[in-house]
Amino acid sequence: MISFAAFSRTAALLCGLTLSLHAATEADVVVYGATPGGFCAAIAAAREGSSVVLLEPTDHVGGVNTGGLSFSDSNQTVRTTVLGLFEEWHLRVEKNYQERGIALPYKVSEKDTKPWTYEPHVAAKITKQMLDEAGVKVMTKRVLKSVVKDGGRIKHVATSDGEFAAKVFVDATYEGDLMAAAGVSWTIGREGKKEYNESFAGKQYPKGKMAISGVDASGRPLPLITTTDAGPEDEGDKNVMVYSFRLCVTKNPANRVPFPKPANYDPARFEVVRRYYAQEKRPHLLWDLYALPDGDKFDANNGIGKQFSMGLVGACNGWSEADEAGRAKIWEEHKQYTLELYHFLTTDPVVPENLRKQLGELGLCRDEFANYGHWSPQLYVREGRRMKGMYVVSQKDIMDEPAKEDPIVVSSFPIDSHDCQRVATADGVINEGTIFPVRMERRRNGYPYHIPYRAILPKPGECENLLVPVALSCTHVAISSIRVEPTWMILGQSAGVAAALSAKQNVSVQQLPYPVLRERLLAQKQVLDLPVLPDLPPEAKGTVSIDPKTLPGIVLDDAKAELKGPWSSSSSFKPHVGTGYLHDDRRADGQSIATFRFKVPDSGHYEVRMAYSPHQTRAAKVPVIIQSGDRKVELTVDQTQPLPAGEAFRSVGSVQLERGVETTLQISNKDTDGFVILDAVQLLKEKE
Repeated sequence: MISFAAFSRTAALLCGLTLSLHAATEADVVVYGATPGGFCAAIAAAREGSSVVLLEPTDHVGGVNTGGLSFSDSNQTVRTTVLGLFEEWHLRVEKNYQERGIALPYKVSEKDTKPWTYEPHVAAKITKQMLDEAGVKVMTKRVLKSVVKDGGRIKHVATSDGEFAAKVFVDATYEGDLMAAAGVSWTIGREGKKEYNESFAGKQYPKGKMAISGVDASGRPLPLITTTDAGPEDEGDKNVMVYSFRLCVTKNPANRVPFPKPANYDPARFEVVRRYYAQEKRPHLLWDLYALPDGDKFDANNGIGKQFSMGLVGACNGWSEADEAGRAKIWEEHKQYTLELYHFLTTDPVVPENLRKQLGELGLCRDEFANYGHWSPQLYVREGRRMKGMYVVSQKDIMDEPAKEDPIVVSSFPIDSHDCQRVATADGVINEGTIFPVRMERRRNGYPYHIPYRAILPKPGECENLLVPVALSCTHVAISSIRVEPTWMILGQSAGVAAALSAKQNVSVQQLPYPVLRERLLAQKQVLDLPVLPDLPPEAKGTVSIDPKTLPGIVLDDAKAELKGPWSSSSSFKPHVGTGYLHDDRRADGQSIATFRFKVPDSGHYEVRMAYSPHQTRAAKVPVIIQSGDRKVELTVDQTQPLPAGEAFRSVGSVQLERGVETTLQISNKDTDGFVILDAVQLLKEKE
């Protein structure tokens, strides 16, 4: 007969064994999401002496860095500021090629504007190497299921394969999954202009309207149209910028794998693209292609300036909020769209033969993504949830108030957003949401600015041991600049260091002293001071034909215009105002837009006069729109008409303007029928 004491010991042993089978895996730091920001966070924390587990919900490690994006955009940043793990990663990529005797067209040590390209399998090898050397425990196929909190602290997370406990957690997913599950406040979509006083917020229409119908014979929107009502121009919405794949493709027959046939190709789906090609005067390839070091490979990307491209506009909405099955469905929709688009562009007779042949020569790469049928496993999630944390980075932080007291990265990629909607109106189709790169004048980079530590911190009452470096606290306009790998990798590194220090000191992430963090970030070779940019060489000046300073009234020279779309410069025809003039290359596609902004010193009627070089090849119907307060005047200028003898300007209309009210004057090539000349506009106050 078993004694009660023996029974108790046996029961206790069995209970302990049962608990041990379900005990959470413990580490100092758990990083959820093996994105570029995630693997850098894990490596940085491990190098600070922490035990680190890196969890990834899929079976792919490295996010877009190893998933087809083979051209990181550091060439559009101030490269002297993107060091740390980002630079080390690229130096290792460079060394890999050098050891194999492959000459690269760039040197990482030279901080110029050459593209730093690489192949996906090389990126994956370097990423794994750095994680292994740091001692990071990488565990894939761990989909987040729930979060257990004790007050303001995460105790452990439950995944589809195990539970994990840590002193500090890092959410490095593109989507902000852990943040949302932990009850941290977040938002998604776009803010209105007034919310943070951002001129690039709300609706954006830089591409110009396509003069094609976006509806069928019954008046219903065609496929690939997302709406007939984009919403009020100044207001925000829940739309995010378009997702796409970054495909690694090749022309090399020995390495080329034909694109799979789409599952259910319907040519009617591309009727709006067919109508676009039918009226496009300068047809071009709808994919962006970047050459890779291999010589025969290309990184295929969505073209930000193109009316149609690899991105399935509107289909990404709901991705971040979806569960695993929902995301798998959206992922497959994007793949099928890409396959169908490729089939359309290589077979449909409306596409010019040379473009069909150019794209048809490309196939997938046999030596890339073999486990995934040579297709990228990573959808390019450009924007997901955004935390509402201790500090919200907005446009003013980028362009007006760049310095912060607690910087963890210097970011300088241009504000740059892809399409969010495709709108069918009564008289055309227009893409909405694009923000063409906002750069410093005469420089390739955007505005250098600090991202503060507070921007990756939840509000103290919401969570005390979580850092969010990817789905950080910012507006849509700000994420349009932050959303590139150089910035996200360094943000991840900063979060990893902060996580390790918070775990070591046993303090909340909000209470970690910034000077302590700064010291270790500098030790990990980060740059935290805003750069002093070198002086630009004097701007090349052509011969001034007519000096605008010598002319009466308000003179709006082409050099003062805010330009959108393609414009070409010339000085062939004289006289001209200033050093030359611009023209639209006779595109007539509505994409070339010039906007002048000014205020008149006195109220009254003003004669509007235009300078141009008349010729029979010029446009006879150049649209001019003048908007001043609530008053709007539309003019049409015939630039084939000669100028008055001995004069550089011709009167084209008049307008009533009020003193102190900002006036915009816009000239475009919408529905034009020849070269649109942009030289100068003169406004002369008429005598009362």
